Amino acid sequence: MKPISAYRLAFGGAVIALTINALAQGGSAASAPAASASAASGATAPATGKKADRALRRKVYAAIGKNREIKAGSISVTAKNGAVTLNGSVPDANQIPKVAEIASGVPGVVSVTNKLVVQMPFGGQ
Repeated sequence: MKPISAYRLAFGGAVIALTINALAQGGSAASAPAASASAASGATAPATGKKADRALRRKVYAAIGKNREIKAGSISVTAKNGAVTLNGSVPDANQIPKVAEIASGVPGVVSVTNKLVVQMPFGGQ
């Protein structure tokens, strides 16, 4: 092995060892004050998890279904931690931004990703 390669290897090992040591010392200490500060303020974070995601998804479906102008039969909604994704198709291009607007107005929705497309009629025209 060349001497320069040995020095690079030793230097890289030292950097890794120092990084691991710094993370081990600062990891738990940094997270503890943040957790105690949020607990002390009494602020509650929005519910997370699969159950909360399903509940938010149902709320978005219900809000879209209340609008009589929207044909929601081909729209699917996924939710994860407040981020909602709309997939599927609508019969009219004017409905695409309207569905996204309805979804973003649902309490608990943080962001909306709109992947809706216009449904082409049979024959493609």
